[in-house]
Amino acid sequence: MTGLPLIFHHEIDEALGYTPRPEASAGRPGAPAQEIVRAALAADPGRVMQYVSWDKDEPGIITAYTNSAPDGKPDDATLRAFDAVTARPLGLVGVGPMLIVLKLHTDMFAGQAGKLFLGAMGLLFAVAIVSGVVLYWPFTRRLRFATIRDRSARRVAWLDWHNLIGVVTIVWALVVGLTGVINTWAELMLDHWKATELAEMVRPYAGRPAPARLAALDHVVACAKQAVPGMEVAFVAYPGTPLTSSHHYAAFMRGDTPLTSRLLTPVLLDGETGDVAETRALPTYLQALLISQPLHFGDYGGMPLKIIWAILDVLTIIVIGSGLYLWLARRRKRGRAAAIQAALAR
Repeated sequence: MTGLPLIFHHEIDEALGYTPRPEASAGRPGAPAQEIVRAALAADPGRVMQYVSWDKDEPGIITAYTNSAPDGKPDDATLRAFDAVTARPLGLVGVGPMLIVLKLHTDMFAGQAGKLFLGAMGLLFAVAIVSGVVLYWPFTRRLRFATIRDRSARRVAWLDWHNLIGVVTIVWALVVGLTGVINTWAELMLDHWKATELAEMVRPYAGRPAPARLAALDHVVACAKQAVPGMEVAFVAYPGTPLTSSHHYAAFMRGDTPLTSRLLTPVLLDGETGDVAETRALPTYLQALLISQPLHFGDYGGMPLKIIWAILDVLTIIVIGSGLYLWLARRRKRGRAAAIQAALAR
């Protein structure tokens, strides 16, 4: 039920006025990225830069993340959108009622423990679907497909609708359920990547002090693009943030197709000079995570796919609700039968 509005979270935020809009400046050259950094730090005195991201769906917007420390908690970060041409602030990002719905959907405001709990529920959801299929096969031998016995008792008709809708939505429900489980493991996957591959990438620089003076962001972006031609910058992590080392920028690059725009390639760059230190593809488990995130919310095919996702979501809610109704009705029926037997015995 929380996933249903999240399918349209972009549209809902826009309707409620929480979506920043760039100024009309088509054809004009973009502002230097470092100018946006200075504007973000001026808007939040005493804080430091964590990340700068370039919006894939809205090229006219650049988002700056500031925090009390480079390794500050994500919930303590302030996200501000800036016009990519004029560098003017466009407002805060990640505010509004949809943020509450997102937190309920991802961790129920319980942090990593909430995510792991929801992941366990997702696995049980997949088991329930598989067990439903096992029970459905004997049912199909007795009745024709899509038979609704509406002349029988109400519980029998609900059982037929439950089976029909369930078998129609089975593939979608499994995909969404299992991709949701993968998403709950995101922090664990990132921690493993940082402890293994990222640690190996920065090992030659172990013991070096943090940069006394950071390279300009525009130079870092230019060097990252030169290192992986044909790709654009998705976001840059500043030295000391959780996705890099204390000595390096990390530029995460993306492609320009619907699939490759979801997959990221990290490029480590020296924090003082901006020179490329190393680049390598993300491991398979992180690529699976990046692909599963938009697939979970139907973010691949624009509004038509979102509408399909919403319809399937509503049908799945009906299946869950009808399953609960059938379970309660059966318990009541057994209770009445037991009461009658007890009365006859007396």
